[in-house]
Amino acid sequence: MQMIIQQEKKTTQLKKLINQPSLDFLMEAHNGLSAKIVEETGFKGIWASGLSLSASMGVRDNNEASWTQVLDVLEFMSDATTIPILLDGDTGYGNFNNVRRLVQKLEQRHIAGVCIEDKLFPKTNSYIDSTQQPLADIDEFCGKIKAAKDTQIDPDFIVVARVEAFIAGWGLDEALNRAHAYKESGADAILMHSKLENSSEIESFMKEWKNRLPVIIVPTKYYKTPVKVFKDINISTVIWANHNLRASIQAMKNISNLIYKNESIQDAENVIVPIQEVFRIQQADEYSEAEARYVPSEKNTTNAIILAAAQGNLGTLTEKTPKTLLKINNKSILETQLSMMRSLGMKDITIVRGFGKEQVSPHNTTLIDNDHHKTTCNLYSLNQAKDHIKNQTIISFGDIIFKDFVLKELLNRSGDCVIVVDSDSVKGNNTKEFIEASEKDERFKVLQKPMLKQIQRNLNENKRHGEFIGLMKVNNKGSHLLINLLKKLEKSPDFKTYHIYDILNKMSKELVIEIIYIKESWVDVNTVTDLYEASQINA
Repeated sequence: MQMIIQQEKKTTQLKKLINQPSLDFLMEAHNGLSAKIVEETGFKGIWASGLSLSASMGVRDNNEASWTQVLDVLEFMSDATTIPILLDGDTGYGNFNNVRRLVQKLEQRHIAGVCIEDKLFPKTNSYIDSTQQPLADIDEFCGKIKAAKDTQIDPDFIVVARVEAFIAGWGLDEALNRAHAYKESGADAILMHSKLENSSEIESFMKEWKNRLPVIIVPTKYYKTPVKVFKDINISTVIWANHNLRASIQAMKNISNLIYKNESIQDAENVIVPIQEVFRIQQADEYSEAEARYVPSEKNTTNAIILAAAQGNLGTLTEKTPKTLLKINNKSILETQLSMMRSLGMKDITIVRGFGKEQVSPHNTTLIDNDHHKTTCNLYSLNQAKDHIKNQTIISFGDIIFKDFVLKELLNRSGDCVIVVDSDSVKGNNTKEFIEASEKDERFKVLQKPMLKQIQRNLNENKRHGEFIGLMKVNNKGSHLLINLLKKLEKSPDFKTYHIYDILNKMSKELVIEIIYIKESWVDVNTVTDLYEASQINA
């Protein structure tokens, strides 16, 4: 019987976080992307900062963004994450009735709680050097708290009362007076705010407060205070309130200046995440898998065969794990290839597995076993899958990492057989599959479709024009020829020793095999050093 693990409610998660005796932290986020990053980093909760939300929309933190616009962003943040979100709800966006409406809408979007501050609408940001920071009437603000608590349906929904007495310069007595009143009105926690560059106001409050309710702080100005101080005075939760926003502003300034000055994005690519990381955070793989389940397959679409039967020879790393499952940037070689193929619309993907085959079982793929992987070479594996070679088929070795443009270029070529060659790789021993072509790779020369002349591991160095990387495509005539040659060769007593390059040499005598030249942009993973280099390909 399969067990179903129920995800704890976000409201319950936040309530436990705020009420537990140990100190915990909320990290700021301002959209779905930043919220997902906060969760992946390990934080247990998210602070949806009013300053950050408004700034991300390009407006001031004076309630210029309407509360419904804030809700729209919160919905994306909530959908993207499984951890709780505490909304910085400013003053509640109006009177008690606005607060009631707000709580209803927050619960509908699975927001775990709201923090409202005791200032006047429209609010003024606490850190702006304003001559006036007018505070709300205590009784009026208590009415907002009561309205919020009476409106909530989920008993674990959190209402935090933010006290701005220190911000307005009204001192400790007023801060305590307001905190006591808000507690009696039903607040679940107090956020005590200060804009001093030290924690003296917070410490003085905590000394008198005596843990009557959990206390949350926002040490944006007194950031030099050691966290140990907060633990010692029994602070419940620390909010890092706007740092993702501020970091993103600096990053965007830097990259915009770099691109503007260089009039090129070449140097920019070295200091930003690859586009694949964006796709990963967006869960593009899940969409591709869902599409394969729910969308009827089109006829004559490109299919793929991945040859992943080898164990590999990387010591303890491949002692029990097939090489194709080695992790690079938290993703296996096989997963990386599948993700790239699916993102380019390939749905019919066959994997030939061998060593540790029970570990190789990705969803929505056809699995074929080479149970003789210890005594055979890669052509034998391909022959196991020859029924899956169709009019347009990508064939890839299962232990290579390459940039996505390589696969895109291969898909765009219309030749009957096209192979990918690294023209920078002409040195090395007889483990590499060197090619001789009709012409070498000339950077500033318009090539007339370079063609394969031969491919050998022991090719004379003066004939080498590059290395076959283990990635190719056959179309129409090429696929038929490949299948026919496989059927002939499988009758040979030496068939188990044949490699892909052996059949490419035979194919080159009957049709044109086109070459796509690349420079580096790929790694054949055979050593621990190769693993590191592969991590830089799509890092």
